[in-house]
Amino acid sequence: MSTHAESWHAALHRLQRAGVPHALATQVTSAGSTPREPGARMVITVDAVFDTLGGGTFEWQTIEVARRRLEAGEPGMSLEAFSLGGRSGQCCGGFVNVLLEVFPGSPVTLALFGAGHVGREIVRLAEPLGWQILWHDSRDNAFPAWADDLPRLVCRRTPDPAAAVAALPAGSHALVMTHDHAEDRALVDALLARGDTVSLGLIGSRSKWASFRSRLRDAGHDESALARVRCPIGDSGGDKRPYAIALATIAELLPLTAEAKHPDQRGLDPAELRDLFHS
Repeated sequence: MSTHAESWHAALHRLQRAGVPHALATQVTSAGSTPREPGARMVITVDAVFDTLGGGTFEWQTIEVARRRLEAGEPGMSLEAFSLGGRSGQCCGGFVNVLLEVFPGSPVTLALFGAGHVGREIVRLAEPLGWQILWHDSRDNAFPAWADDLPRLVCRRTPDPAAAVAALPAGSHALVMTHDHAEDRALVDALLARGDTVSLGLIGSRSKWASFRSRLRDAGHDESALARVRCPIGDSGGDKRPYAIALATIAELLPLTAEAKHPDQRGLDPAELRDLFHS
């Protein structure tokens, strides 16, 4: 386990902005002798811990429960009860309730290749949706200064298309719209060869796709793979302004992301709360 000096609230803010899976553990009640007081918090990820509930076996058990749920992708809240002489085997002799809130991170990862006018509008439009956006461009100084202020956005200068695609997490949605047709084709080739994107969109005309399709078939991609590519994307009814194309592209993507898991917002079972506050 890696424990960091960063405070729980600083870590929580950073992880929420980045869309990284994490859990917040809050000591909500205590009775008798306990390591910490109600209100103590810690943040847990799959490979790090920030702050402490006082250490000891019950803290390790809290971390273990949190990581099991993170690995299983189980969001939401649970109430964990620890008798510090029973379940936890500690000598304090007290009793602790810990509220565990698991945040699975962004439900959708969008790999966007190209920081041109349409790409910039897509990033702006997608920001309120809570998606993790991995924004790639092969050029120097391609990303706008405002990109540094957006949460869940990672900008990557990636001159090698194959390396950029190889670094993507499994299950991403991909949009290809770079400044160069050869680069677009190399990216689509690599994405099809990888084969695990949930969706794959390519900006351009039907004639562009016809040319790409022929070359990609010659490169060994079969019809079932080629059928996965959506091109053209962003049908804006003839409006060629970047915002209109970006808006249409996002509208096309939304139904394709509907299967993604979203956090359970129902909270704790009322019976658990009654037991907690009447104990």
